Amino acid sequence: MKDYKQYYLVPASPDELYQALTRAETIRLWSGAPAIMEAVEGTEFSLWDDSICGRNISFTPGQKIVQEWYFGDQEPASIVTIILHPHKKGCSVELRHVHIPDEAYDNIVEGWDEHYFGALIDFYSGS
Repeated sequence: MKDYKQYYLVPASPDELYQALTRAETIRLWSGAPAIMEAVEGTEFSLWDDSICGRNISFTPGQKIVQEWYFGDQEPASIVTIILHPHKKGCSVELRHVHIPDEAYDNIVEGWDEHYFGALIDFYSGS
């Protein structure tokens, strides 16, 4: 199992980015794919036509999202923590994803960089 930690700078406020990460309608806008998501602890979510599925653990509006991502019956659980900080150019995002299965690591890192936060940066940059 591997861990991944990365920082991103997204040209949106922490509140805007929080909404973009926790509202199914907004996720569809920036990802271009169907999403099932609500900012309610204990609910399950699905992104990119079930490519990413999991359970929402906790939310601090405008500041923090904690989720469990499913990789079969893996133990310990794969946990994603997204922390949002105000920045003069928008929002500084601290991403921590722990307990990633070795065989999924490269795909997960590419997904975070290109399809998840890369898409959000493009969306808010108007690209």
